Amino acid sequence: MTSNREAVPELPNPLGLEGIEFIEYATLRPQALGQVLEMMGFRPVARHRSREVTLYRQGGLNLVVNAHPDDARASATEGGHPVLSAVAFRVRDARLAHARCLDLGAWDTPGHAQAMELNIPGIQGPGASHFFFVDRWRDFSIYDIDFTPIPTVDPHPPAIAGERWFGVVQYIASGRSAEWMAFYEQLFGFGDIPDDQRFGVMPAGKLMRSPCGSFMWQLIEPASPDADDGRESLQRVGIGAADVPAAVAQLRGRGVQFVDSTQLHPDDRGALTVTQLGSVAFELVHITT
Repeated sequence: MTSNREAVPELPNPLGLEGIEFIEYATLRPQALGQVLEMMGFRPVARHRSREVTLYRQGGLNLVVNAHPDDARASATEGGHPVLSAVAFRVRDARLAHARCLDLGAWDTPGHAQAMELNIPGIQGPGASHFFFVDRWRDFSIYDIDFTPIPTVDPHPPAIAGERWFGVVQYIASGRSAEWMAFYEQLFGFGDIPDDQRFGVMPAGKLMRSPCGSFMWQLIEPASPDADDGRESLQRVGIGAADVPAAVAQLRGRGVQFVDSTQLHPDDRGALTVTQLGSVAFELVHITT
């Protein structure tokens, strides 16, 4: 990678994208998922005013657990396993970002807002997932309106080892990489990262960088045509840490188990947690501060 910042062309940022505001899991087993998240360092800090939705947080990482029985995302869980059901992007103007995506052919997602609640605009993502657009996250956030703080709980618990969002891994069908790369490039302004510039411990698939440069998106096709069942989904979350071994040590002390084999094991570059509840896994990736 070049050290001359001026030699690197700036990616266009059509939505004014500024990072990930929250990631949502849908589940019919919120207590079990909550235990996994708390081992990972998240803490429940607020509950939604009208639906069975809980906000978990550590540092700048917001994670929403949606267990509302009438919500399509929660009812779509397979075999009771949690599913990665939504990603909310920080944008300059949520209404304009939403309108632009619809103009480019994205499918709208219906809102669930009730009286005195925010209607967060969004579009449909892979499978049954959704992408939301949020323009309130600084002094006044969406949680100030839609959520009630849990009493006696620190609303801003620190992140383990200074962790922050690194990105999202998406599983796609065979031969669909080019289509999905065009989707993220045209709608959001993502840029392709060359194959020789890899991150973490899972080198498969195509890697893209957000136009704001704050997170990655990885597209992974099936290992073989026989393994392709045609389903596409958001698969797991990547969390960045400046010191991966230190983060692994702290998380192991909290009971988190990591994949450790001859092909894949925790090291300075990254680590992968053992899958919990049949579907929940986190990938730690080395980042520079």
